[in-house]
Amino acid sequence: MRTMNAGGPTVITTYEDKLARDRKWALLEGSMHFEGRSAVYDALHRITARLRELNIPHAVVGGMALFLHGYERFTRDIDILVTRPGLEEIHRRLEGLGYVPPFEGSKNLRDAEFSVRIEFLVTGEYPGDGKPKPVAFPDPSAVVTEIAGIPCVNLKTLIELKLASGMSSIERAQDIADVVNITKAHRLPRDFGEQLNPYVRPKFEEIWDGIRWDAPLE
Repeated sequence: MRTMNAGGPTVITTYEDKLARDRKWALLEGSMHFEGRSAVYDALHRITARLRELNIPHAVVGGMALFLHGYERFTRDIDILVTRPGLEEIHRRLEGLGYVPPFEGSKNLRDAEFSVRIEFLVTGEYPGDGKPKPVAFPDPSAVVTEIAGIPCVNLKTLIELKLASGMSSIERAQDIADVVNITKAHRLPRDFGEQLNPYVRPKFEEIWDGIRWDAPLE
């Protein structure tokens, strides 16, 4: 979505800005998202197709991974796990060709057609506050599974990353709420925690013990 400044360069009106400004459009877009027809979905299919064409290992994480794994909530952006060499190749091959960085030197991009932000999470870095911890972002090739034609992190990895992020800061409380809801959506047993990294296992068990299983998903 582009607008022109008089006598100046093309400016991209972001997807988040339009959601905030136009309540009626935002409600329509939210409804379309749950039908798999939102701008986020369109941008997701476009970026994953491009990464496949370029043979860059990747896996969807974050809100869209939750959606693909069966907990359907609205999200305004796309998170993709890549390696450091993969990230460098992405910028070399895609920057300026349908994708623009939000600012010079950013590791992230924005889809110039759909205005959706694409955030890249890099193998070896740490979820949440970014500080070193026993759970780091893995190589996407080791944790990828395909859901509805989209490369996505497997459920175990998604929950580990969400827990590690949520445990790092009160500002990441949404990640804990996401684990509650994906656990309920899958009716995961308590012993699912046994396959998780020991760093996050006690938190999963605490969450499981506190879940109201008869309450609807939030």
